Amino acid sequence: MSLSGILGNALSGLAASQAGLRAASNNVANVNTPGYARTEANLQSRNVGGVAMGVEVVGITRIVDRHLQSASLRSISEAGSAEVRAGALDRLQAQFGNLDDSGSIFSRLNKAFTSLSQASVDPSLSVSRLSAAADLQSFFDESARLSTEVRNQRLEADAKINGTVTRANEIINELYELNANVQSLSSSGGDVSGAENRQSELLDELSTYMDIRADYQGDGRVVVRTTDGVLLLDNYPAELTYKPSGTGAYGVKYGQIYVQPPNGGSPQQLDSHIQSGELRGLLDLRDGDLAEVAEELAELTAGAADALNEAHNNSTSYPAPQTLEGRNTGLEGTDLHNFTGATTLAVTDNTGALVRRVDIDFDAGTLSVDGGAPAAIGTTVNSLTTAINTALGGVGTASFANGQMTISANAATNGIATLQDETNPSDRGGRGFAHFFGLNDLVRSTRPGFFETGLTGAEQHGFTAGTGLEFTIKTLDGNSVGTVNVNMVAGESFNDVITALNDTTTGLGRYATFSLDGNGKLSYTANPGYESFDLNLTGDSTSRAGSGVAFSHLFGVGLEARASRSESFDVDPDIRSDSSRLALAQLDISATTAVGDVVVTAGDNRGGSALQSALDNSRTFDAAGSISVTSASLGDYMARLAGTVGSRAARAESEAGSAVVLRETAAQKRLDVEGVNLDEELASMTMFQTSYNASARMMQAAKEMTETLLNIV
Repeated sequence: MSLSGILGNALSGLAASQAGLRAASNNVANVNTPGYARTEANLQSRNVGGVAMGVEVVGITRIVDRHLQSASLRSISEAGSAEVRAGALDRLQAQFGNLDDSGSIFSRLNKAFTSLSQASVDPSLSVSRLSAAADLQSFFDESARLSTEVRNQRLEADAKINGTVTRANEIINELYELNANVQSLSSSGGDVSGAENRQSELLDELSTYMDIRADYQGDGRVVVRTTDGVLLLDNYPAELTYKPSGTGAYGVKYGQIYVQPPNGGSPQQLDSHIQSGELRGLLDLRDGDLAEVAEELAELTAGAADALNEAHNNSTSYPAPQTLEGRNTGLEGTDLHNFTGATTLAVTDNTGALVRRVDIDFDAGTLSVDGGAPAAIGTTVNSLTTAINTALGGVGTASFANGQMTISANAATNGIATLQDETNPSDRGGRGFAHFFGLNDLVRSTRPGFFETGLTGAEQHGFTAGTGLEFTIKTLDGNSVGTVNVNMVAGESFNDVITALNDTTTGLGRYATFSLDGNGKLSYTANPGYESFDLNLTGDSTSRAGSGVAFSHLFGVGLEARASRSESFDVDPDIRSDSSRLALAQLDISATTAVGDVVVTAGDNRGGSALQSALDNSRTFDAAGSISVTSASLGDYMARLAGTVGSRAARAESEAGSAVVLRETAAQKRLDVEGVNLDEELASMTMFQTSYNASARMMQAAKEMTETLLNIV
């Protein structure tokens, strides 16, 4: 071998050893760097004309396993989704508390009924009555606070979706720039390991937000898609867009995430293509979990209010209140009253003596005054009101306006009380006369708390012509498949509105079938094949001319009408300011009771007992969230809600725990291949140092031989 050959071999050996030492030392320096994959110098023998000419460095290679990387990306996405849900639901469950937590909504309801029980022991004690009213208000205040917390979490989720979309765009754009760098370095034979490490780090972060798959190209570029194939990065980056609503209100129409394809074309809806990651978790939270909790809470609150009002309307205070002012029922005076059964109105003086009684027999369509001859009551709300007003004569008045019935005693010292017939109680939509109109409600609300309207399909709908409903239809994964508008037409009936809703072309008939039951409750059943579709009411401009109540609030259509009830209940302010108005007594009246007889007494606690029993009496609760239609006592439903909220959080925590274990396992498997082993790197450095020294000695030997030859000459 010539001296030049020896020098060439030695120099190539030095260069190769330096490259190997650089790779090993770089690995050691980045042993704890997230996303870093160890590198190796690729060496091969150099041969010129059949003669060995040392070694050459053909590149620096990152040691990766694409299969393990894909598995890791999937596990990162699954964990991202699960952790977002678990964190939010755990926070919400802490707000609800447990059944035995003193400040929880459940304990507040139990305390309120305990206070009612204590008040009924001695109805004459004002302190116990005030305490009962205050404890009841505390329960409804807590319900409103929890509902506000749910709305705030929905708002927070909406804002996080927007922030996450913004960050995803930044990552996609940076990957695009890295693609250009890698492509350029690859073509010139440069070291691309640094850019590839950054690519890997960004892909890991992007997979936290949404499920993706990465396809590596021969020129070093990476093409990014969602796992079901929506293109996010190719020759150009895609652009994700999202417009936050800026509110967590239950009835808001949330926007969707869209993607502008990188290679041109129309924007594509992306929500349904995101199957995991934090974005999926946030979408499921906002539109699923939190909406379900809101409905469940509202059903408990509305059930409590309705149970208390049922008992309170069949009771009276001592002395009886001068005026009974009802709730806004949403009815018009021309609507049919649709009552059956019988009930009694009584005017009493301040000693509890009977001044006048009005017995109403809805089945017979008549009423009688003080046991006298029957008089017709007609069939409409107006005719019923007129008949009662006439029957009261000079001792009282009855009126109906803006959806509300009001009955008053004319004398300031007289009062009004009502009582259901024991054998044949009055009934409209499952509620008695006073209860349906809310004449003596203990708990007041600015909107309907129940949706058994008592209306029939043949009655005029009464909504302003030209107003209407807007529905957005979504699939289970959140993909919007269309919007349907149903407008009100003057002179039509509720049956006509239902027919319009069920129209398969212009209505919702393709997806569901609407119907009005015997209690005047509107419901719908999903058609075969569309069970997983959601019909979201996203707009309601309707208003009944007399009452101003919207269609959705009257019939409980849509999340806003049902869930927002939690924030609308308050103990009657008149009762809170004057606890003597709390109805702890009950009319003591029979067929033989005559004017002048005492029918209300100060020590009577039958009304209080009825209020106390409202906790244990069985009633029907509508389907709400994940709780199906059920018949249970208020106490049992409260326990079921506590269990549902707790189990939902526990299940999410368990799923998050499993997902984190899978993520860590996949990461460890990946680390076993890509990670830096200090022992191996130190051994490699020792080997390259030895190689470097050997090459240096060859150069020294060549130098000495050259000097010897020169000296000989």
